[in-house]
Amino acid sequence: MTKIILRGCNGKMGQVITELLVNDEQAQIVAGIDLNGIAKNGYPVFKSFSHCNVDADVIIDFSSPKGLEDMIFYGQNKNVPIVLCTTGLSEEDIAMVSEGSKKVGILRSANMSLGINTLLKLVQAATKVLVAADFDIEILEKHHNQKVDAPSGTALLLADAINEVLNKEYTYQYDRSKELAPRGKKEIGISAVRGGTIVGEHEVIFAGTDEVIEFKHTAYSKAVFAKGAIQAAKFLAGKGPGLYQMSDVIE
Repeated sequence: MTKIILRGCNGKMGQVITELLVNDEQAQIVAGIDLNGIAKNGYPVFKSFSHCNVDADVIIDFSSPKGLEDMIFYGQNKNVPIVLCTTGLSEEDIAMVSEGSKKVGILRSANMSLGINTLLKLVQAATKVLVAADFDIEILEKHHNQKVDAPSGTALLLADAINEVLNKEYTYQYDRSKELAPRGKKEIGISAVRGGTIVGEHEVIFAGTDEVIEFKHTAYSKAVFAKGAIQAAKFLAGKGPGLYQMSDVIE
């Protein structure tokens, strides 16, 4: 049984993960970390890791960058690996994560969906074939009207995965209205749509001469991200120091 400490347990994603684990025979939440300290799901909740006195095998973090240092310090001292699902990290935060992974296992991903992480591999394989045939690459992402950042972290994750295959020679074009010129050969266009209650939709378009190939992933609920985080936690429990990715879980 994998014992989990859930940071951000009273948030939306925290509640989704809590519900999914109620009937899971392989994992359970033994404690939560949340700023309001309210326990409403049958497990103890602490305002910070410094107050937590419950033993666990792994931490799942669906919170905010605030308190990141406290969590990594706890993970290192208690030898508890961390599934880091929080987005919006600064360069300093990322450097802290990288340094922390030298002492404790940390799995970090901008998107915990198993589908998205499978899509990353598919578009990389397609890139190797299609770019050599002069196909252009465009990424379109859609999210709900309350999402504040654009483009999404997942859109950038897809772009970075593609650019890795292209030896990082391509630039990202976010707004074509600013430049009246034909599309550049070595660029990846990234467009964002915000509206309604769209949970998340990402489309990678390979456009060539007289043919178009499209890869698309649609999330219909937040449960897909929660399921991925739980799978990652089961994978990471017992692992040694290192910086892990969702690709490690899939493989």
